[in-house]
Amino acid sequence: MQKDIKFLVDHVIGHYKSNTFRFITQKSSPKTFSKRKMARSDRLPIRYTLQDYPNQPTPQPQPQAQPQPIKRHHTARYYAHRVRESFTNRVIKILCTIFLSLLLFVGIVLFILWLSLRPHRPRFHIVDFIVPGLSQPSGFENAQITFNLTDRNSNPHIGIYYDSMVGSVFYKDQQIGSAPLMDPFYQEPKTTTIVYSTFGAATLTVNSNRWKEFMDARQQGTVIFRLEITSVIRFKVTTWDTKHHKLHVNCDVAVGPDGTILPTWKNKKCPVYFS
Repeated sequence: MQKDIKFLVDHVIGHYKSNTFRFITQKSSPKTFSKRKMARSDRLPIRYTLQDYPNQPTPQPQPQAQPQPIKRHHTARYYAHRVRESFTNRVIKILCTIFLSLLLFVGIVLFILWLSLRPHRPRFHIVDFIVPGLSQPSGFENAQITFNLTDRNSNPHIGIYYDSMVGSVFYKDQQIGSAPLMDPFYQEPKTTTIVYSTFGAATLTVNSNRWKEFMDARQQGTVIFRLEITSVIRFKVTTWDTKHHKLHVNCDVAVGPDGTILPTWKNKKCPVYFS
């Protein structure tokens, strides 16, 4: 131990002398001072290890404090309540899932049934319209109008009951004739019915003044009439019938100077609406 202390003292004294000598030398020469400064900056620090002093006591690591466990003071009643609450929540979630699944299934079934059983309006097309005496100046005495149109039921699973059907002819929004067209009938699904009728002198109210208007329009090349059909119908869906609906069909039609329908108006679709 004494040898080690003596070695340290000699080393410190020698180091102090060398530094003092360099300091004195540097005062006389600036270049030497700069070189010393560079040499000092390049010098590595001296570190001493336990190998240089084997007799020094080795530091012992400090024992780390162990974390204290958290003490939970829960009774058996608390855990029983937690288990019961978890079971109740699980049952509620299962019931809600089943209810929502059933509701979705019923909604899909009803939507499919609505698509398949939803009734469509019948479709009417004007096929022919003839005013035979239009070319005769005194034709109003034997005035006659003949027409026919098609009635198409496009529903694949729904039939239509026609309880009544009345036809009317208009010229410039003035009615010139009206009469029942067909007796009550039932139209099967996906079928077409031809509606045909003739309005004669007994059903037409055409005087000389009205006939003169026809002749004036005939000179222009076209006479336009409007055929209106009013009917009371019921839809038959499988084994039950719907309530009564009032059906209206409006067919605008134009005839030429010879009193026959013009080709551009033939087989024209007629608007249909309910009231």
